[in-house]
Amino acid sequence: MLKKLTQKLNNKHFLSLAGNGVMSVLAMLTVAILYRALTIEEIGYWVFFQTVAVLLDTFRTGFLQIALVKFYTGTTKERSREVIGSVWYLAILITGALGLINLAFVPFMHFFDNPAILVVIQWFGLSFLAALPSSITSWILQADQKFDKLLILRVITQGSFILSIIALILLDKMNLQAVFIVNLASASLASLIAIFTGWSGISFVFAKTKACVTEIFHFGKFSVGTTISANMLRSADTFIVAYMLGPVAIAIYNLPGRLMEIIEIPLRSTLATAMSSLAKAFNNGNKREVAYILQKYAGTLTLAFVPLALGAIIFADLATGLLGGGKYVDSEAANLLRIMMVIAIFYPIDRFIAVSLDIIHQPKANFIKVLLMLLVNIIGDIVGIYLTGNLYGAAFATVLPLLVGIFYGYYCFNKHIPFKLSFIFTSGYINVRKLLRKYIHKKA
Repeated sequence: MLKKLTQKLNNKHFLSLAGNGVMSVLAMLTVAILYRALTIEEIGYWVFFQTVAVLLDTFRTGFLQIALVKFYTGTTKERSREVIGSVWYLAILITGALGLINLAFVPFMHFFDNPAILVVIQWFGLSFLAALPSSITSWILQADQKFDKLLILRVITQGSFILSIIALILLDKMNLQAVFIVNLASASLASLIAIFTGWSGISFVFAKTKACVTEIFHFGKFSVGTTISANMLRSADTFIVAYMLGPVAIAIYNLPGRLMEIIEIPLRSTLATAMSSLAKAFNNGNKREVAYILQKYAGTLTLAFVPLALGAIIFADLATGLLGGGKYVDSEAANLLRIMMVIAIFYPIDRFIAVSLDIIHQPKANFIKVLLMLLVNIIGDIVGIYLTGNLYGAAFATVLPLLVGIFYGYYCFNKHIPFKLSFIFTSGYINVRKLLRKYIHKKA
């Protein structure tokens, strides 16, 4: 029985879901600790740094991650080494370029009096460099669908950070600068382990070829634009809220955003497993299979998110209170979570269409799609906050770019692989019913 249970749990879907679940729990635990240990203003600066860091990291991740999965999956051993080596080569160039730009600002730090800008100048370059090997390793492990090793690497990063934060609190050494130090140390530890275990593929850097570098570059120049725009889409709220409402509002707005992990866990997990399946189907010339995979996964998750959203509506006050602490109980956080969760029901449709556009060699269409979403989001945020004078304006505005993304993305995808948008819900319903029947049959 134990052997049978182990076999059932040892599959890519469960390992991917479990990995993302564990990481999300650790991430929320980190947020809960930091929200209690730092002042609201310090949390605002930390969130601002994380937002800028993720946005700038997009130049590396957006350029290379999807390209690695696309050109690496299902290839020969020689080709896979060539792709990994070429990715490493380009990653080193990107990291070096952004590091030098960051370094150029250091002598002029005394001209800036905004603490949020100062922490970015002081810590981004070092953090970006420290995370390079672990980032590439995570892409390779995802492409190979080795989600057990990917989980180990992520737990090392997040786990060491949490333990270090707890140690700082116990030693009464907790402050914002100390948080940045342990963040750097945790990233460095994970990268060193990735290198010494051989998971990073850094030794293949000499297997790069000019042809492969050029191929990845031409694909990446569109995918990076898409990923940057997508991150700007997520970051726009933070920047606009910071400018129009201040750092305290950032801390409040970020709190329900962290609780959105209840949606992001299954969404990221499913995307991670489906991406390789989509690439394999398309590379084999099976376009109908590509459409079927998109419809099945997007539809299933959309229907599965309905009860999650209902649960969030009911327990929003409890969730925000537990995560943020008492000082956020009377804020807008709970209602913001309710609004975000209802809108998030339709995230799977947008995300799967976006990934599928990249897979079928349409990164330019995906780039335009995200740019349109970004434009609508910025206008919506500014108008919403201006009219309401509070965070609800930004929250309600997020529905507009989502609708634009879904319908424009469907229009572009349908030109190459025709299917009806309504089939997403039909396929989802059929798959959910099939899963429920299978579960009930086993129980009977």
